[in-house]
Amino acid sequence: VYGFYDECMRKYGHAGIWKAFTDLFDFMPLTAVIENQIFCPHGGLSPSIDSLEDVRKIDRFQEVPHEGPVCDLVWSDPDDRTGWGMSPRGAGYTFGQDITEQFNHSNG
Repeated sequence: VYGFYDECMRKYGHAGIWKAFTDLFDFMPLTAVIENQIFCPHGGLSPSIDSLEDVRKIDRFQEVPHEGPVCDLVWSDPDDRTGWGMSPRGAGYTFGQDITEQFNHSNG
């Protein structure tokens, strides 16, 4: 988990803290909208999400799955490309400026 598990083991000597944090993460927001103008996802966009309403319909109170819109909002990243691409992380996607502009245009 990008070194977080190892850090908890080093500092606390057991996985209890890591488990508590990962359980907590399942309840934290995936996105925020600031002053009805700025969309702030944890990670990036998703080809499964066209609107903010699609985001609002997501059942957030779950472990982040390995694929699908929740996974995409957490693990996708902007990239210097056009369109969608496979993420080197193995989860989520990469996406170009055109995708961001399309999402922004569609969502006012």
